[in-house]
Amino acid sequence: MAFMDFLKKQFIDVIQCVEDDADIIAWRFPMRDFEIQYGASLTVRESQMAVFINEGKFADVFGPGRYTLTTQTLPLLTNLEHWDKLFQSPFKSDVYFFSTRARLDRKWGTGNPITVRDKEFGAVRLRAFGIYSYHVADPKLFHSTISGTIERYTTEQLEGQLRNTVAGSIANLFGESSIPFLDMAANQEAFGAVLKEKLTPVFAGFGLMLDNFVVQNISLPEELEKVLDARIGMGVAGDLGRFTQYQVAQAIPLAAQNEGGAAGAGVGIGAGISMGQAMAQNLQAATQNAAASPAVSGSLADEITATLEKLHALVGKGILSQAEFDAKKEELLKKLG
Repeated sequence: MAFMDFLKKQFIDVIQCVEDDADIIAWRFPMRDFEIQYGASLTVRESQMAVFINEGKFADVFGPGRYTLTTQTLPLLTNLEHWDKLFQSPFKSDVYFFSTRARLDRKWGTGNPITVRDKEFGAVRLRAFGIYSYHVADPKLFHSTISGTIERYTTEQLEGQLRNTVAGSIANLFGESSIPFLDMAANQEAFGAVLKEKLTPVFAGFGLMLDNFVVQNISLPEELEKVLDARIGMGVAGDLGRFTQYQVAQAIPLAAQNEGGAAGAGVGIGAGISMGQAMAQNLQAATQNAAASPAVSGSLADEITATLEKLHALVGKGILSQAEFDAKKEELLKKLG
């Protein structure tokens, strides 16, 4: 009777994995009560690796290729089973296939702004986001630390952990770094290289290889962006001549639309020049008074800020260079005390 039961058992002759889901990282070959026939064929395709687990213990790992499963191709499993060299019986073993394809265009980002101390701006909240890519490099380690005995393990199950790991490393790096925000934002490629170096051993601990890491943006929250714009705009306040030119240039197309043709245009231009000069003189006097005073009044500071927000557009229009912008910024900050 036992012999008849043995004959009724189903034996597996071919073991292979055809990936029908691009998101699968690990997949357990369906075994149930089946047994693998001695001499069965194992096919591991490019971008795959196969791992044999015997009674909960790692047995063998196979890279891409076609194998005939014998005592010669399963040396570790043979040792665990204590097979006699002449014994050619079916055997049971869990077989897991791992996809080693590169996982591209994975998104990362700081869910909430990270508060850090900046040399120039004091306490600021920074945000960052970008992309990264990785692949399974050590299936044995990945199986023991991440996927385990789950029948199907996908990128969706993994990448929440990876995103949180990246965000935590960024928070630490922001806190450890003494680089001012403006320098950091201007050197995103170098910042990404430092982060990749920091994260590579973390990924390796999961059995993964971090192939690429890109920082696409480092920024401040919207409300702080406005404050930064206003502060940068102060850098052009000292060049009142350029401000007058800008006001006149803005007045010309408006004056040309007035009734009276060329005469109206002339009046508009004259008015623009007069207004520009008057504003220049008033602003010059106000700035000088503010510099002589031990404190700048709130109303004057608001007036200067409002005016300079308009002047900030001069850089975008090419009227002011970045060097002029930076020089005037430093000059005005000194005047404002």
